[in-house]
Amino acid sequence: MASTSAERGKTTRQRLLDAAVALVPEVGWGGVTTRLVAERAGVAPGVVHYHFASVTELLVAAGTGFSGVLLEQFAVALTAQPGIGEGVDWLLGELSRHSGTDPASLLVVEMFLASTRLPELRERLGEQITGFRARVASWLAEHGYQGDADAAAAMLAAAVDGIMLHRALDPGLDFATLAGPLRAMFGLDG
Repeated sequence: MASTSAERGKTTRQRLLDAAVALVPEVGWGGVTTRLVAERAGVAPGVVHYHFASVTELLVAAGTGFSGVLLEQFAVALTAQPGIGEGVDWLLGELSRHSGTDPASLLVVEMFLASTRLPELRERLGEQITGFRARVASWLAEHGYQGDADAAAAMLAAAVDGIMLHRALDPGLDFATLAGPLRAMFGLDG
């Protein structure tokens, strides 16, 4: 059964998005070019601009597509934890699987930096993070957190970002030592 033109276009667009996601950690946000994306996706350079008005538009779509899935996965798994302490433990365990210099971490860092210069990226990424924090705040409140759940969710999200930045600079960062301070933030015993 032959695929339709629309199906082929959708497949090509996804290959371009996947290529951009892979290239950002390798060459940096500003190093991604039409030629590099086309080569990685196995298409002619003109195909990139058929699907996206600019490389920036492609990068914003690719990056926010990736971060949207990542934040959704984190939110689902974190809020499935039976308690706040278990959530902190799960989160640290999950973060320990990343080096800070792995492709996912590098892509997120590059996106944060690029968002300081690109209002569309800042807005879209900000919406995703705000949604993540709202889900975490609801989970905290449902599990008996007595303080300002919105502020605690923002602090937890910022701690995740900071931990990953520090992990890149200090590969020996001991996640076990971070559990106590994070638990204390929520009024839990070490």
